[in-house]
Amino acid sequence: MIDLGISKLALIGAVALVVIGPEKLPRVARTAGTLLGKAQRYMRDVKAEVSRSMELDELKRMKETVESAARDVSQSIHENAAEFEKSWAEATDGATSGLGDYGSLPSPEYRHPKKNWRIKQAAMPNWYKARNGVRTRALSGAARVARYRPKNYK
Repeated sequence: MIDLGISKLALIGAVALVVIGPEKLPRVARTAGTLLGKAQRYMRDVKAEVSRSMELDELKRMKETVESAARDVSQSIHENAAEFEKSWAEATDGATSGLGDYGSLPSPEYRHPKKNWRIKQAAMPNWYKARNGVRTRALSGAARVARYRPKNYK
């Protein structure tokens, strides 16, 4: 960079005072200060953009390495699964041969344990409740008496 000391700045100020004049010097100094501030902000933005792009490139490289590692793991799992299936078939061929008819039974299918059975039972449609006589609304004691009171009762 430019090496500016106090003596060089004083010399530049004296020359500017003589060339520009004392009336216009404050306005020129203010304009030079704003331009210098804009240049500094522009340089800071450029540096930030370069660092962001470098970080983005680094993240892309990390993503590629993680994806390749995941691909390798997936391939090794598939290879091991094929070997396991082969060894399982060999082991079960010997085990099912002594069972007779029971060796060819299908394995039971998985059934979900219906964890939310209370919610599913309570979610009956209103038409089903009306058809089977299930109460859909709760009545208070006074409302029930008023509804079911005989007509000729006074």
